Amino acid sequence: MPIERMPLNSDFLFRLELTVDVPQVIGAGPIGERRVAQITGGRFSGPGLAGKVLPGGQDWLVTQSDGGTRLDVRVVLQADDGQMIGATYQGIRHAPPEIAARLAAGEELQPGSYYMRVAMRFETGPGPNEWLNRVLAVGVGHRPASGPVYDVYAIL
Repeated sequence: MPIERMPLNSDFLFRLELTVDVPQVIGAGPIGERRVAQITGGRFSGPGLAGKVLPGGQDWLVTQSDGGTRLDVRVVLQADDGQMIGATYQGIRHAPPEIAARLAAGEELQPGSYYMRVAMRFETGPGPNEWLNRVLAVGVGHRPASGPVYDVYAIL
């Protein structure tokens, strides 16, 4: 008997735009070259949820031997209604070597010319955005010179 596939539906939450400082290079380690970038700010905006990104978050990146980059990010969002929201996400950025070199040089490239995807979770207290505690989200990203940008979708 064939198994019926369950649908995967999503709903657009917001666009997240981060500004980051120059990464600190830790160097080669057991899984690749580690860099840590401080998040200096940013914005998020969508239908029903918007606000600013507070400074102090971090992006722990590892460039792997296959050229892919693992992303591991923690950031604090402050909604326009004042509610604080912790967000964490892990993901992957990968590009052919020539595209990766252009990205590393700070060149602005078309978002579809490389792969950049994240899985995101939220944590917040009681209030109008408490529903985020029960959401798994995914983001489709790109990396302009100012910092990463993601379109974030709740998985329904």
